[in-house]
Amino acid sequence: MSTINSQDDENTFKILIATDIHLGYLEKDPVRGNDTFVTFNEILEHAQKNEVDFVLLGGDLFHDNKPSRKTVHSCLESLRKYCMGDRPVQFEILSDQAVNFHYSKFPWVNYQDGNLNISMPIFSIHGNHDDPTGADALCALDILSCAGLLNHFGRSTSVEKIDISPILLRKGRTKIALYGLGAIPDERLYRMFVNKQVTMLRPREDEDSWFNLFVIHQNRSKHGATNYIPEQFLADFIDLVVWGHEHECKIAPSQNEQQHFYVTQPGSSVVTSLSPGEAVKKHIGLLHVKGKKMKMQKIALETVRTFHTEDIVLADHPDLFNPDNPKVTQAIQAFCMEKVELILDNAERERLGNPRQPEKPLIRLRVDYAGGFEPFSVHRFSQKYMDRVANPKDIIHFFRRREQKEKKDSDLNFGKLVGRPASEEMTLRVEDLVKQYFQTAEKKGQLSLLTERGMGEAVQEFVDKDEKDAIEELVKFQLEKTQKFLKERCADAEESKIDEEVRKFRESRKKNTDEEDEEVHEAMTRARAHRSEDAVLVSASSDEELMDMGVKGTGDSDDGLPATLSRGRGRARGRARGARGQNLTARGSSRRGRGNTSQESATSSRTYKPVTAPAKNMSILDAFRSLKPEPSLNSSKSYSEDIIDDDSDLEDISIVPSSKVNQRLSSTPSFSKRGSQSQTARGVDFESDEEEFDPFKSTATSRRVK
Repeated sequence: MSTINSQDDENTFKILIATDIHLGYLEKDPVRGNDTFVTFNEILEHAQKNEVDFVLLGGDLFHDNKPSRKTVHSCLESLRKYCMGDRPVQFEILSDQAVNFHYSKFPWVNYQDGNLNISMPIFSIHGNHDDPTGADALCALDILSCAGLLNHFGRSTSVEKIDISPILLRKGRTKIALYGLGAIPDERLYRMFVNKQVTMLRPREDEDSWFNLFVIHQNRSKHGATNYIPEQFLADFIDLVVWGHEHECKIAPSQNEQQHFYVTQPGSSVVTSLSPGEAVKKHIGLLHVKGKKMKMQKIALETVRTFHTEDIVLADHPDLFNPDNPKVTQAIQAFCMEKVELILDNAERERLGNPRQPEKPLIRLRVDYAGGFEPFSVHRFSQKYMDRVANPKDIIHFFRRREQKEKKDSDLNFGKLVGRPASEEMTLRVEDLVKQYFQTAEKKGQLSLLTERGMGEAVQEFVDKDEKDAIEELVKFQLEKTQKFLKERCADAEESKIDEEVRKFRESRKKNTDEEDEEVHEAMTRARAHRSEDAVLVSASSDEELMDMGVKGTGDSDDGLPATLSRGRGRARGRARGARGQNLTARGSSRRGRGNTSQESATSSRTYKPVTAPAKNMSILDAFRSLKPEPSLNSSKSYSEDIIDDDSDLEDISIVPSSKVNQRLSSTPSFSKRGSQSQTARGVDFESDEEEFDPFKSTATSRRVK
């Protein structure tokens, strides 16, 4: 049984893996405000101490889509401190970087930039918290990428088809194909996988000699019929999947029995919700890859604030609590105080062994008061622990566990849904609530023009990303499209017939989900462009107002003008300049070749069409009767796997190809398209030195032939 003997071998990749760092979470909290920054520094310290080849992040580096200046400054400070230096980078890039980083103005890896001195590269995909948004579809990671401190990859802008092209890395005789896919709405990505619209490209030459590493940021656990990504959707040639977005730490690689790849789930490095999954001890992973073998080493994070949670069911203690007793509420409060004191004692003992941990722990008691009990005052209870607990206001959470009953959709109670406890493992989204609301609403409250799904996504954009024009632009866009449809049908101008045509048109759009996705995407783009245009106008107007105020202060002839005229004139000039500012020319990206990499030139152009709002919103009937024409809208593998577990935090996984191939790759390999659903014959052998049963130590042989 083969293992990785020398961790520092010239043919061994060392990769530090982390996900969901959530920089800036609760940054204004006086107690927990610096937790994310301290832990991020610890992660980079481990990377520097172990002299890794690069750091791989699985999304959600930032907690907010638009992080504050403090958060961005702290992140830049840490990256500059730990990622810059004179230590040479030992691996090379073989793929065409103009394809891997095609959306960047600097389409090459940062350590090959002659103006930068990078000793530890960082590769990262974006998550659902820091995903691209705005008129230019930029995210916070693009700022770090433009500054040369991080390599942002795995970005896809198409809603029709996704081609995932890997970054090909080589160190000595070890070759890694690094695939990445940033966060995409789960239902959309689920549908694209089902429709075979997701393709993972592979090198044509010697494709079985590559170690295939895939980074994804989606729901892994099932939150709905299509609101997650099943592991079976992923291609079977992948060797290891790094799964982000899920916060529970499951760093030890687990094998998917159907696809035969391994999945590691590092989890978050900070507690962002007081749920049981967050109470699992936080780790990051140090991955060693040599040839087709890999070993994952768990590294415990020492600066993470401890979190303790416990459930209390009052009905399970009839000897202590009687709902008919008038003093039962005081007895419940005293019982909870005893529990909190016990947890505080245990937390103090744990912290004494690790001085780097924050002093105040996080505590959550979930009290089920079903059975006739009444909750006590949580605010009064929290006052006793203001100086001892990091979350005194959230220590107690009262809920009543309801019996599972079959209910019709019409009986849906949104008040109960919102108050549903986290213990029932239900995650609600804004778009789901909107959809359920309109589905259960009375006939007079039903949507007649818009679709529930489109409205839900628009509200989601408004809530999550502060796109204030999202709903308005969606309404305008679908109204214009409906007007165009009615004019093409040349229906009689009777309200009853027009209503029927509108209903048919709406039903046809609901059935064509791809077209509806394009509609929502186009409306969101218009909303972002409209916001950017407003920002330019406001900025120009402010500049002109300041200039006019300065002129008036000098005693010119404008002294006699009213202030309103001065401001109005400033706005007019601001609009003129703002309109000219929207006329952008296409820009070509740079061409650069460095080291052992030969790159083809890549030219990207981006044109912007100014969006103007109509002066008056006409009704459908008025638009139909109008004689003015409406403008149209343009819209094969076999290898054995050996796993070693020696009761330590190290896990060895050997993936040995059955055939030897001596071909050398050219500097820019060509790719062959393989659908993500394709499967090939494979044999998997498990061997172990120990007789103890374990999923990583069992002996079994399986073969799959498609």
